[in-house]
Amino acid sequence: MFVSYKWLQEYVDLSGITAAELADKITKSGIEVEGVEKKSEGLKGVVIGYVMEREQHPNADKLNKCLVDIGAEEPVQIICGAPNVDKGQKVAVATVGAVLPGNFKIKKAKLRGEESHGMICSLQELGIESKLIAKEYSSGIFVFPNEVEAGEDALMALGLDDEILELGLTPNRSDAMSMIGVAYEVAAILNREVKWPEISTEETKEQASDYIQVKVEAKEDNPLYVAKVVKDVKVGPSPLWMQTRLMAAGIRPHNNVVDITNYILLEYGQPLHAFDYDRLGSKELVIRKAQAEEKITTLDDAERTLTANHLVITNGTEPVAIAGVMGGANSEVKDDTTTVVIESAYFQGPVVRKASKDHGLRSEASARFEKGVDPKRVRIAAERAAQLLQEYAGGTILSGTSEFDEMKIEPAVITITLNKINTLLGTDMKASDVESIFTRLQFEVKTEGETFIVTVPTRRGDITIEADLAEEAARMFGYDNIPSTLPVGQTTSGALTDYQQKRRIARRTLEGAGLLQATTYSLTSEAKAAQYALETGEAVSLAMPMSEERSRLRLSIAPQLLESVKYNVARQMDSLALYEIGSVFLKKGEDSLPEEKEHVAAAITGLWESHLWQGEKKPVDFFVAKGILEALFDSLGLTDRISYRQAEKEGMHPGRTAEVLLDEAVIGFVGQVHPTVQKELDIKETYIFELSFKALAEAEIEPIRYEMIPRFPSITRDIALVAEKETKAGDIEAIIREAGGKLLKDVHVFDLYEGEKMEEGKKSIAFSLKYFDPEKTLTDEEVTKAHEKVLTAVKEKAGAELRG
Repeated sequence: MFVSYKWLQEYVDLSGITAAELADKITKSGIEVEGVEKKSEGLKGVVIGYVMEREQHPNADKLNKCLVDIGAEEPVQIICGAPNVDKGQKVAVATVGAVLPGNFKIKKAKLRGEESHGMICSLQELGIESKLIAKEYSSGIFVFPNEVEAGEDALMALGLDDEILELGLTPNRSDAMSMIGVAYEVAAILNREVKWPEISTEETKEQASDYIQVKVEAKEDNPLYVAKVVKDVKVGPSPLWMQTRLMAAGIRPHNNVVDITNYILLEYGQPLHAFDYDRLGSKELVIRKAQAEEKITTLDDAERTLTANHLVITNGTEPVAIAGVMGGANSEVKDDTTTVVIESAYFQGPVVRKASKDHGLRSEASARFEKGVDPKRVRIAAERAAQLLQEYAGGTILSGTSEFDEMKIEPAVITITLNKINTLLGTDMKASDVESIFTRLQFEVKTEGETFIVTVPTRRGDITIEADLAEEAARMFGYDNIPSTLPVGQTTSGALTDYQQKRRIARRTLEGAGLLQATTYSLTSEAKAAQYALETGEAVSLAMPMSEERSRLRLSIAPQLLESVKYNVARQMDSLALYEIGSVFLKKGEDSLPEEKEHVAAAITGLWESHLWQGEKKPVDFFVAKGILEALFDSLGLTDRISYRQAEKEGMHPGRTAEVLLDEAVIGFVGQVHPTVQKELDIKETYIFELSFKALAEAEIEPIRYEMIPRFPSITRDIALVAEKETKAGDIEAIIREAGGKLLKDVHVFDLYEGEKMEEGKKSIAFSLKYFDPEKTLTDEEVTKAHEKVLTAVKEKAGAELRG
């Protein structure tokens, strides 16, 4: 909402306060002023000139040589290229030394051999946007009406010396979408009175109801409709002051009839529409819902197809306007219009919004109807428009109105106590302070002790409950005056829970390993909901899904990560490492909420390491994924409690998939995506894992125990064992650890051989064993004794022998 500082002074006394100071006060009261602009900032030297003579430039076909009276001792010669300049016009002249927008300075010049002492200006050259300039002056200079005098300040005459406040209104403050509405706000802030325009008209004995009858069929959507008739109208330009105010508010002038309806819209916040009575084609206005596929050509010359959800104004037969949005071309006010029907109505916001949205017509009128207009201004706005038509279009006002009235909106009555207000705001206001605030806002208030019974005027439809009144009290009291207080009572220092700390550790570890965090949809399709699920069950269905692709709550994160891999690979991102810690949802019954569990999952594909300078490349494999998991388990202190075992899982490679166990309980899986699935997704070799993070985070771990750095050397023995191919290296390792006793401190596999020199059905697995005693240096005899126990155990329990 653009608010003219000068125009605002007509409704409220602004003496002693500048536009900048007013903007600051309005902002502090709750309506943000986004800026204050003085249109003439930096401009000077522009006066009104009278074109005494105009003749063709002797040396240029498109230039005119003009003799212009600028109020100086002598007229000046100005060369002008505007096609509409002519003798007898009063125009804006930038004199020599004048400064125009963009710091453009006017100097004495010679054009094609003729001297030019200044420039005759268009409105664009004075800084007014082209879209706001009346069509007749959009491609030439602006011509002033005759009431101005040569030598006067042109910037003042055009209203460019005004200051414009731009209000950033929230949707609930529709009351401030008018000059009078802003005046009420400013008057409350400054504790001053609001001055309404004086309306005084002369009406003929002819009755408006004899010319037009109003019939409303859609009574819920249009409870109040007022039609006023003005005869003998002479369509022409509106007064200059009205045009400048409209332009300052962002509205283009058209003619006096249309400009007056727009002026009332800005002044009262009540949209009006003017019909050409003679083009209506009947003596009645019927407001009804449109018929399906009914057509109307609107004022923008576009044919629009209506639906049964749209409210239209008709002449009893065909639509002549879309209610609250735009009029029809068949009843448009034109230059030959003599009788005007002024429409002033209350249309319900939702029906106007529906039509506005469906037809892509967002107008100043529709914006106000959507947010809500004051029903008590409907009649007075029509009267004010009739007055201005009488004054500036020579109209004759017919007596009375033709109307339909079933309006039932009444002022809201809200009761609130002083204690409630002070409790909500944290203030210590007195009853007299609060009563004064409501009085300044021009709310009717009755005080019973410390209880206030407030009658809220219909212009403030946003105030309906106690909290709204408390907010008004806070605004007017001043947000800056509300004291700052600290909470009272027992407090505890903020800290992460154990679960939250472990989640943070997990994220730090995975990101440190080179993975990027992804956030995928919790909603998925029926087909994907249960893929790779750790727990089987039925997926939770949404009652009103956005689409079938988002109709189920997921049981697993892995399918969504694979979709992310597919999306990125299709865009030439061949090497990816993504992880997500997120929730899955387990159905617990028809009448129960689903159980939400947190999982950690990852998807890795492409090259894990790539050193192009050295020619080294390491593609992702099973052991990369397993290594990331082991780093995660180590950071959570669970390494000794984790084990793996070969597994087969739907959608996973049968020979490269393992279950992950925590204390012998399965908590997830790790492995390669099945080649068939990879082909379906059009991705290369990809490894994924998914674990129950809830199980990892809730697992109790022993406190960290520190051991002294060994002072004595260790002894390492490497052994290569020949075993059956089906024998698992993990099983042999477990046997070695058990048999090695307290001297065996570390065991790990370092080689696997299944070549042609190996007996069929056999394989060779090499282990490295480390022995040491923290109390002494071990002897060969002690190590050999422990080592022999290991060899005997693996032979007896796993059938594995030393390789010869």
